[in-house]
Amino acid sequence: MELKGMHIVVFGLGRTGESLVRFLLDRGARVSVTDSRPARMVGQPAGRIARLPVSMQLGGHDEKIVESADWIVLSPGVPHTLGVLERAERAGIPVIGEIELASHFVDEPIVAITGTNGKSTVTRLAGRMLEYSGMSIFLGGNLGRPLIDYVSEAKPVEVVVIEVSSFQLDTIVHFRPAVGVLLNISPDHLDRYPDFGAYAASKARLFENQLASDTAVVNAGDEIVMRAAENAKSRMCTFNDADFRPCSALISDTEIRINSPNTDPFVISASRVPLAGRHNLENTAAAALAALAAGASREGILASLDGFVPDPHRLERVATIKDVAYYDDSKATNVDAVVRAIESMSGPVILIAGGRDKFGGYEALRKPVERHVKAVIVMGEAADAILGTLCDVVELRHADTMAEAVEEASRIAAPGDAVLLSPACSSFDMYENYEARGDDFARAVRSLDAMAV
Repeated sequence: MELKGMHIVVFGLGRTGESLVRFLLDRGARVSVTDSRPARMVGQPAGRIARLPVSMQLGGHDEKIVESADWIVLSPGVPHTLGVLERAERAGIPVIGEIELASHFVDEPIVAITGTNGKSTVTRLAGRMLEYSGMSIFLGGNLGRPLIDYVSEAKPVEVVVIEVSSFQLDTIVHFRPAVGVLLNISPDHLDRYPDFGAYAASKARLFENQLASDTAVVNAGDEIVMRAAENAKSRMCTFNDADFRPCSALISDTEIRINSPNTDPFVISASRVPLAGRHNLENTAAAALAALAAGASREGILASLDGFVPDPHRLERVATIKDVAYYDDSKATNVDAVVRAIESMSGPVILIAGGRDKFGGYEALRKPVERHVKAVIVMGEAADAILGTLCDVVELRHADTMAEAVEEASRIAAPGDAVLLSPACSSFDMYENYEARGDDFARAVRSLDAMAV
């Protein structure tokens, strides 16, 4: 793809947007950048980009900035349904995402992982399995470093391993992973998609450009995933399957049995998986099948599990105070993730939930809450919606701040219980992101711990 002399407009000036601007300038493009946020909210990237030969518009998207564009490239968080973008497409201006642009410059095989839940864990696991098999990798995408950074660095590796979101898949054209992994699909982001079908269709795009020589790793226990993959041309590898197929992973409470054309069959003991819950056995199985398809060894896969540490803010134990465990699961921004978190706890749970509603509903919480949860403490904009759904199945309390929620949870909890921050909502009503929310929870817990000394 020749970029020299082209006028390319970048939408979104976060980490990915800044990387895009620098890459495009290095390739000789004329670059404009726009962000709906004012400079004070964009922060340091705005100051750095202002020193470059770039036209920059902050605080909104003026139609004039795109009128002369040859291409428009979106950062992951920018909705492709913005009116200015839809009008640009009608005018014949291509609108693509960062991952599509970057993929044109990647010659190495790409392992791309998506799903409503677990994709960060599986991305990191698959990357680690490949590294422990002696292979060099780039790890990033929606997880940490943008794919465009790999292209800019020009330091070739053997395999590129990336997490991809539905938002990124919305704007692909030719993006083709050698190994595509679809973990699960449950209601999420319905504040951005018109309905669940549209969200599921976005996830299904992972496979649309794959060839027969490629691999699709899919969850046979998820009917929606299997429908999403039914038209894939690639070789299918299944986990959560009832049958031991030529490429599959059978999962029981005690082990994962791996069958792959790239190695002899082998077993991963459940006791060796350093992550709690049935869903993490599924994640480990998916990562192993993906890594094997990309060239990993049995020995590398087994060795990689030793010492693996979960992602921050994903069922992260913050402290144990008076025999009550406090878990930060702030990354659980949808109901399905909360169900998985609740069911992975060994004792009674006091759940802290709420934030900005994503309009997926909370009905799926009723049964697991009734079975495992002593009390739910709600906060944020979605508090009333959660209260209305769970009012007849569990004791409910309301908190205005995280510190108040943690204090209330500590009063309810008894020895052997777990206090679980697992919000089922986005964080943007009270926090900049889910990390800030989790950090606030950890501060409140540590303050509680200090008072208990």
